[in-house]
Amino acid sequence: MATKRETSVEIIEVTRGSIDFCILGQTPMICNAMSNKVREELLLPKGKKTAAEKASSAKHDPVAEFRRSMYYARDPNSPTRVVAKAVAFKSAMMGAAVDMPGTSKAQMGRLAFVVGDEVAIFGTPEIMMAVVRSADMNRTPDVRTRAIFPTWAARITVQYAMPLIKAATVTNQMAFAGMSQGIGDWRVQKGSGNYGQFILTEEDNPQFRMIVENGGRAEQDSAIENPMAFDSETRELLSWYETEVRRRGFAVA
Repeated sequence: MATKRETSVEIIEVTRGSIDFCILGQTPMICNAMSNKVREELLLPKGKKTAAEKASSAKHDPVAEFRRSMYYARDPNSPTRVVAKAVAFKSAMMGAAVDMPGTSKAQMGRLAFVVGDEVAIFGTPEIMMAVVRSADMNRTPDVRTRAIFPTWAARITVQYAMPLIKAATVTNQMAFAGMSQGIGDWRVQKGSGNYGQFILTEEDNPQFRMIVENGGRAEQDSAIENPMAFDSETRELLSWYETEVRRRGFAVA
């Protein structure tokens, strides 16, 4: 008669490792939040404007679009007014895994994550206007206005499953993500832009400390209220727009 044999099962003890990173932007970061106006249009479209409505209202409101392009902190005690979604940094790490040996994109997605939902972004936002091509068949040109951080910094905490992933792997992935992926709009990961790149640095890095000390909540509130033009193209477009709106007596859309 057959008998059952006892077998021993070795259970791997999985613990949660944690690493704090200081992020220092290397190229400007363009904010890309979807505005409430766009979300409301998706939920309940207004329909096309009549010819009379088009003739009496401006198509764009650059300053309002600038303000709507940023994510704002829900936490009243946040050190900054502007935040980034934590998932942006996780997505960057996952994207970096495609080109880095040792881990896969799916593995990084399952076994590592950025703590919290929001990441405080230090720096001073400026208004940026640029001619873009729409995604329609005719690639219709339009002017898009967003907030851009010429210099920026952040602090994030990444937690990961040990021993399935090592601390060195997480650090290398995050460092490579800063070069090959970036965050925000027109980032490196999209292929055509080079915005949103970053490096890992130390807390006592002079440039990091300067941005954190001079790009907090109060400075951001002031910049949001009275935005400065990022470049000469923005300055010229914004000046022309403000003059024409007054001259034509337009109601802002």
